[in-house]
Amino acid sequence: MDAKSQNGQAVPELTHFNEQGRAKMVDISDKPITVRTAVAESMITMEEATLQAIKAGTVGKGDVLAVAQVAGIQAAKRTSDWIPMCHPLPLTGVNISFADNGERELYIEVSVKTEGKTGVEMEALTAASAAALTIYDMCKSLQKDMVIGPTQLTSKTGGKNGDYKSK
Repeated sequence: MDAKSQNGQAVPELTHFNEQGRAKMVDISDKPITVRTAVAESMITMEEATLQAIKAGTVGKGDVLAVAQVAGIQAAKRTSDWIPMCHPLPLTGVNISFADNGERELYIEVSVKTEGKTGVEMEALTAASAAALTIYDMCKSLQKDMVIGPTQLTSKTGGKNGDYKSK
């Protein structure tokens, strides 16, 4: 049964707690298998010279975007190892793309897909975060004051709660 918030709106019952009020992994065995997708994005702000070094391939540690892409894909596949209540999921696709504004901002977009009983929002967010952190790691010798974020879910499809698209 749903509780009521202060403004009278229904608040969904929290499902991640057991009868003792302790955290649990939700049982999804009765949920149907559906196609589920999620798109997340992140951004890293840096000096123009750092961005130009990434684009020119002159960063001393190697091809920054290639390494960040692999790190993001690995992170998506291992999300349940990092986020305690996430279910391990058989991902059917992960795509990471990069864009920039030519000045100081490098954008990361991650799309994740599965056919399963639970969504892939956390996998997309984890992949975007890992890609951004990898870019920072590979460029920190050039600049230590890079800023990561915001990192956010931009859309999801599938599941009982339906589709979502950020505003």
